[in-house]
Amino acid sequence: SSVSRSHWFHTLQTRRLKVHRGRSNSDPLRGKPGLEFGAVQSYLSLEKLGEGAFASVYKGISRINGQLVALKEIRMNTEEVVPFTAIREASLLKRLKHANIVLLHDIVHTRETLTFVFEYVQTDLAQYMTQHPGGLHSHNVRIFMFQLLRGLCYIHSRRILHRDLKPQNLLISYLGELKLADFGLARSKSIPSHSFSSEVVTLWYRPPDVLLGSTDYSVALDMWGAGCILIEMLQGAPAFPGGPDELEQLKKIFSVLGVPSQISWPELRLLSSDSPGECTCLPPLSVIRLEQLPPKTEDLAQEILKVVPAERICAQEALHHPYFSTLPPAVMHLRDTVSIFRVPGVYLETEFSDIFHPRRKANSSMLTANKYW
Repeated sequence: SSVSRSHWFHTLQTRRLKVHRGRSNSDPLRGKPGLEFGAVQSYLSLEKLGEGAFASVYKGISRINGQLVALKEIRMNTEEVVPFTAIREASLLKRLKHANIVLLHDIVHTRETLTFVFEYVQTDLAQYMTQHPGGLHSHNVRIFMFQLLRGLCYIHSRRILHRDLKPQNLLISYLGELKLADFGLARSKSIPSHSFSSEVVTLWYRPPDVLLGSTDYSVALDMWGAGCILIEMLQGAPAFPGGPDELEQLKKIFSVLGVPSQISWPELRLLSSDSPGECTCLPPLSVIRLEQLPPKTEDLAQEILKVVPAERICAQEALHHPYFSTLPPAVMHLRDTVSIFRVPGVYLETEFSDIFHPRRKANSSMLTANKYW
């Protein structure tokens, strides 16, 4: 209710978010007199980065410490009720401290707007793939995928589901650090038998069981999205670009994976009769325009993109898959808040193509200078 939301936000405003010291823009410097956290005048908007139905995102600067920030400005409705998704996102992010999850610095609440102050991250995976078309370097795919699974392992161990994994919600720093963002649809699954809404996850990244209306899902929901993103990074195009509705999306998935005949899903009769027969594994990835894949790439994709949710590998198991055996062993033993790029030998390779410099490969020394690689 609006009363409970107002009470929640009054409590939130009386507490300062702790700003943790780190080597990025989460490092607080000595503030200027008269400026404090939670105040509108403490932040200066520089330029708009994007706009959605309920919020706009701006690149900004903190007048407290001079660091760049991202300002997510949520518009309040006429009744001045805090949007429920905003309450959910703030509640979750306040207690998530991990190198592969975007850091929430501060919250500013006024009569007209609610602004989340995040660490500033240069771009996202969707923009990165747009700039480097045709599929990413296989080494970089491994680096990004490991970080994605590391972030998922962290939130899943705390019984939190992201529920909206897609390239646009994965931020990429100039170093190559990947960070899960946009927790507006995330939920804390504290009761194992609890059921949720099936209206989650952007259509192309939604698993078949949820497309069919299942609300009794768990971490397998996020793992399907991670598998779709793995394929998209490798081939340079979405794994299952379906139609405008759930039925067309299901047809697209089953045209590749086949219809699982061993499961009783009454909704399957809605599919056209030309759907393939039983097949619960991916075809060779070379069919999806992939060549010269590193060892075990296809096996990991097979383990994640299982039609049957109970058969999908979890994030913790996936992190120990042989696909990641070429990474330095130290990446397996980092503290949650430490980036894998602190480990010697972890780096990004030069991508094969760059639309901003089509006649030459990207130079790794340019990465720190470009706003969007």
